[in-house]
Amino acid sequence: MKRYTYLLLFLLITLTLRAQPKLELRAVWLTTLEGLDWPSTKGTSVAVEQKQKQELCRILDQLKRTHVNTVLYQARIRGTVTYPSRIEPWDGCVSGQFGTAPNYDPLQFAIEEAHKRGMELHAWVVTVPAGKWNSYGAKNLRQTHPQLMRHVGEDACMNPEDSRTADYISSICEEITKRYDVDGIHLDYIRYPENYPLRISRQQARENITRIVRTIHQKVKGLKPWVKLSCSPLGKFDDLTRYPSGGWNAYNKVCQDAQGWLRDGLMDQLYPMMYYDGKHYYPFAADWSEHRYDREIAAGLGIYRLIRSEGNWSLDAIKRQMHVARDLGLGHCYFRSRFLTDNTKGLYDFVCDFDEYPAVVPPMQVRQPAPQAPVSLQIEHTNHGDNLHWSGATDTSNGDYLTYNVYASTHYPVDINDARNLIATRQMRQQLTVQRPANDTPRYYVVTAVNRYGIESRPANTPHEKPMSIAGDTELIPNDGYSLQVPDFNELPQASYLAIYTMPGNIIATKPFGPVVSISELPKGVYELRTLNDKGDTHHIGYFLLK
Repeated sequence: MKRYTYLLLFLLITLTLRAQPKLELRAVWLTTLEGLDWPSTKGTSVAVEQKQKQELCRILDQLKRTHVNTVLYQARIRGTVTYPSRIEPWDGCVSGQFGTAPNYDPLQFAIEEAHKRGMELHAWVVTVPAGKWNSYGAKNLRQTHPQLMRHVGEDACMNPEDSRTADYISSICEEITKRYDVDGIHLDYIRYPENYPLRISRQQARENITRIVRTIHQKVKGLKPWVKLSCSPLGKFDDLTRYPSGGWNAYNKVCQDAQGWLRDGLMDQLYPMMYYDGKHYYPFAADWSEHRYDREIAAGLGIYRLIRSEGNWSLDAIKRQMHVARDLGLGHCYFRSRFLTDNTKGLYDFVCDFDEYPAVVPPMQVRQPAPQAPVSLQIEHTNHGDNLHWSGATDTSNGDYLTYNVYASTHYPVDINDARNLIATRQMRQQLTVQRPANDTPRYYVVTAVNRYGIESRPANTPHEKPMSIAGDTELIPNDGYSLQVPDFNELPQASYLAIYTMPGNIIATKPFGPVVSISELPKGVYELRTLNDKGDTHHIGYFLLK
């Protein structure tokens, strides 16, 4: 048995004991090419439009239940698009006819619906290929930009060696970024076609592809620096010392310097297409992990290989890959959406268990301040649940555009680093209704503000009522009669003072906020310890008995 197999078994055994991470990139490719994932019906009638919208909402609802947090929506296909563009014609996947527009904007609808569900939406842009030489998109490009087109076998592609190709592709990314509230631009086929007749050095070819990436980066980040730029390179970056790539790798075969793009800050994320198993997956997954440069990589999982015609993999193969990806600090991305939502070989059921709790998309690696937390969090308890309302969060990085994460726990203070406490992500409204039975254990809540870059504020905690007894506390804060250590001090919300209350609810003393409280001057009795800020907001810490 080879060494990597022993490593794999060790990782699988140890990983089962680990908690699910709060920060993890969980994504899916939503393919519009020929309606492979969506839409399954085509046309321009009102009835078809409603069917398409209902179908997309159903897909997004299913993805939300698996706690997918990023949708890669195919906006450009092969010289054709799925939004009203001033540059390229409509694809036929929505209306049923190339060049014919539907009665609504599918990209705008997809963005709005994804955001309603707390998910990011990235516009997936196929870059260099243009389809078959006589396809609709290729014919259009041959008419509008004949000098940029190359005939490679039966296919058409844009010439990576002409600097005007970078300008053209970047103009499409610029158009999408300017007109839509996308969270990212995701580049596909940003490489030389495998059968391209290369007559220059590999190094020069890599520089040509990097020129396209750099031009797109400049256009996108110049408009909206918070829009993430990503791509889907081949699943094996290059040959490894002990594991060759079999002649099919990103760096030398198709001239994608994807790891260099991460290193140089041209990419924020990568989604390598790791549609292999065994020694063709695990060593290369480790290589991607070792070359992250503090940015995000999600292993692209070939879940389509579960079907008989594409390899007839067992579900266990995907399970192993997901476990190892998580252990290596990689996220995961499914190719394609339909194989997940169709519950192919029980995959959907497994994912709902594997990703039992939500996860937050990790923040971008930028120098931006965290937003200010909400200053007011109000809870209304009803027979059907809790109604949360908050306000007061501010942000200086982008005009106060904020979303909110909500946490809940039966323990105080709420641990916002525990994914089990995360109940809602990227909420756009400053309110949330939490359904729960009237006799359920009371919860404490925390809300944080999140800016465009994914940077999270300090928590705003529940302003819960002052209890009149100690029956609900499992143990008292120990003390020696002179001082006591403040429990979980580093997890407490920042405050100016620590306040000591008598059991009837009156303040008997205030102390400077710190990890140790002097209590030597207090008479014998039972007291409550709380935080206290300059606005009069207080938060319960615990009780102590002074004998």
